[in-house]
Amino acid sequence: MTHDFKTAPELHVSQWLNTPESISLALLRGRVVVVHAFQMLCPGCVSTGLPQASRVHTFFSQQDVVVIGLHTVFEHHSVMGADALAVFAHEYDLPFPIGIDQASSLGHIPMTMQAYGLRGTPSLVVLDREGLIRLNHFGHIDDMRLGALLGQLIAEPH
Repeated sequence: MTHDFKTAPELHVSQWLNTPESISLALLRGRVVVVHAFQMLCPGCVSTGLPQASRVHTFFSQQDVVVIGLHTVFEHHSVMGADALAVFAHEYDLPFPIGIDQASSLGHIPMTMQAYGLRGTPSLVVLDREGLIRLNHFGHIDDMRLGALLGQLIAEPH
């Protein structure tokens, strides 16, 4: 059985938090990448998505799995700036790098959100070691299902 997985487009990030340098998906090849797209004012992100991303970051070796938060604001732009996000990340003790999705000049939907066809937040995108999109999921996903996928991707030859 063959699959038609697409190469993930690069993230369009205007600023990074929780990391001393910018992150490039190309430089992460060889590791599984979990991108959790969220907004600070999204109840599902706060109650399920961000805690799940933190668990994945803690449970899996960073040699195998890298978690990236993507703050992708498509509503309430004026109250969800970088300063508020930095406080939010500190208060919620988010341990992984967080990129701020670059605003689009063409409307309210940020650039990475557009490039990945994300429908809202929370969204989860999982890339395999080759940088191919293996999951693009809107809403909550069960920990067992996500863990099984990550285990499968870690075990795949590369």
